[in-house]
Parts: sequence; C-alpha cells; structure tokens
Amino acid sequence: MASVNIKNKADIVIIGSGVIGNAAAYYLSKAGKKVIVLEKEDNIGDGGSTRNGGGVRQSGRHPAELKLAMYAVKNLWPNLSEELGEDVEYYQEGNLRLGKTKEHLKILEEIVESGKKGGLDLGMISGEEAREINPYLSDEVIGASWCPTDGHANPLKVTLSYYKKARELGARFITAQNVKRIGKVRGSARKVITKNGSVFEGDKIILAAGYGSRSIAQKIGIDIPMKQVLLEVLVTEPRPPMFYQMLGTAAADFYGHQSKHGSFVFGGTSGMDAYAVEDENNPTLSKTAPSICRGIIKYFPVLQDLNIIRTWGGYIDDCTDHIPVISNVEEVPGLIIACAFSGHGFGISPAVGLLLSEMALEKKTTLDIKPFHYDRFKTKI
Repeated sequence: MASVNIKNKADIVIIGSGVIGNAAAYYLSKAGKKVIVLEKEDNIGDGGSTRNGGGVRQSGRHPAELKLAMYAVKNLWPNLSEELGEDVEYYQEGNLRLGKTKEHLKILEEIVESGKKGGLDLGMISGEEAREINPYLSDEVIGASWCPTDGHANPLKVTLSYYKKARELGARFITAQNVKRIGKVRGSARKVITKNGSVFEGDKIILAAGYGSRSIAQKIGIDIPMKQVLLEVLVTEPRPPMFYQMLGTAAADFYGHQSKHGSFVFGGTSGMDAYAVEDENNPTLSKTAPSICRGIIKYFPVLQDLNIIRTWGGYIDDCTDHIPVISNVEEVPGLIIACAFSGHGFGISPAVGLLLSEMALEKKTTLDIKPFHYDRFKTKI
C-alpha cells in the first residue's frame, strides 16, 4: 500500500462532490472534523445535483423516504439560506400535481392516501380549486393533489452554498480525482486510491458518487442494484412573477416551477433516455425538449409562446426499488454508502447530509436509516 502524504489525511474522506457529499462535508466541518472531498470531474456538482428541477417535495415519496423529506422541510430548509450565508432561493409555496382524466385522479388519490398515512398535510382538490391556487391552469385540469408545505429551491445554489460554507470551515475539495478503489487497513476502509496514483486516508470514508458509487463499491464486494438514467431540464426566457408553486402531473408529462429570476425551469423525459449515448458532456436528446413542451402547453397554454434559452441533461442513479442507500457497511468497517437516490435526492439532501455526519461521528441518527440499508437487496432464502 502506497504511503500517504500528510496533507491527504483527514478524519473523513468523502467521494463525490454533489449536493449530498457537500452537505455531509458541511455538517462534519461544522462539528469540527477535518474533511477531504474528492470529485471525479473538473468541477464540483457536475452531475444530477445541479441538473434537476429543484423540487423540495414531500408528496409522492416512499413512506420511508417521506420521513426524511418531512424532517428537512420542517427543520432544515426554512433556515438554510441564513445558515449557509447564501440565498438558495427556497420557496415554500406548495405543490400541485395535476390530473386531466379519471385515470390521473386515481393515481393522485393513491399518492394522497400514502402521504396522509405518513402524517403529511396532503389532499385532493378539484380543478376549480386548483385554478384558485394557480389561475393560469388549463380548463382541462379536472383535479389535483395539493401539498401546501412543498416547495422548490435552486439546485446549483444549494450545491455551491454547501461547498462554500464547508470550505470556510476548513473542508478541502480536490477535483479531477477519479477514484480507482477503496483500500483497507486491518479490515477497515481507510484509504482512497485514485487513478492518477494519489492516496487519501481517513478514519471514515463516505461513498456518495452517484452512479459511480456502484463500480467503486463492487471492488470491495458490495453491489448496489442501480442503473444510470438521463433526465433533462429546460429553462425559458424570464417573465414577470406568475406563480411559485412546484408543479407536477399524474401522467409525468413534466415537472418544474418559476424561478426567482422569472425563468421557468421544467424537466421531464421523452421516454427515449434509455437509448441516449452516454458521454461526459451529459447530452440532451432532440426529442426531449419538444416532449416536455407539449406537456407544459396542455396544462399552461399561456406559456406556449415562451422561448427556451437552454436545455441540459444529467444522469441519476436509479435504484431497483427507487429509494436510496444510506448505510454503514458492517463487512467493511469505516465505510458509509450514500447513493441510488433515484432522482429524489435534492429535496432530502439537507437531511441526508446531517444523517451522514451523524453516522460518521458514530452518533445516534436523528432519523431511522434502517429502511435504507444496503443489505435489503440480498437474495432471500
């Protein structure tokens, strides 16, 4: 095993500088720990963390994941701008999930029933009630689910703000560090070896590298069943303030919101993402933006003449059961895995960052993480 430069030693080494890794780095640095964050790309947050619709939603989540979302919305998101010293553009103006057919309403009713069982303030409303909340809605909308405590924030600013504040507190971020493997010392995960030959050492290692976590974990005998999925987002020219609800649909035509700056940020998929050419430039597909736009116009005809300024794509780590892995690895002491967020990670990132810091500090976690243990995928006998 190669020797380690003293500069490359820390209490905790985090692999991945997305919003999850950066949030964990902040909470650990705040607790007085020495932290090193390694990022494969030349820039931090260069994946799905800064290429998403910015939803801070509780509605429509798995019951286990709902607890994380509700905790974050109640305890972390409201004061995040003040805590990080940057405006993360958090709006808590509610979430309308829209339906135009009886089949849509059945889907929404199931979402509402599940959320209410988890203690969420969530209900069904009529099309008329939805238009009272958002008068720009098409008359085709016959019903919606409504969660008044949902909202949205700016994913780029959240990711960067966690990064900047962690750095202020002493965390060290190193880009262009493509991790080759995790090394053990006397059976425990202690070292991170990159493809350029650098070696980093920590008492704990947090693996939070999105889909890239899978190949790294496989080298130490852990496999997380997830696949890489391309999601795309478009941004329009700005308009005067119209509405600040987070939007979605039962048919998953699109999702998004109007930003603080007036532009609309809308995401979605054409259904062709599985056939995208994977490369480092996060390509967009020619079919996707028109598909998203058709969905938008069905629900908001008033927006049909808006110009699109840009589009971009990002890959998510979609887990087989669509909830994340947030777990210690008992077979490899010192290793903590946080991945497979399946496109749901941004809204719960403050809570997950806090939980990861508690796990690394060997404290009792604020919330139950048992549902997210990696061994739930083991073959049952």
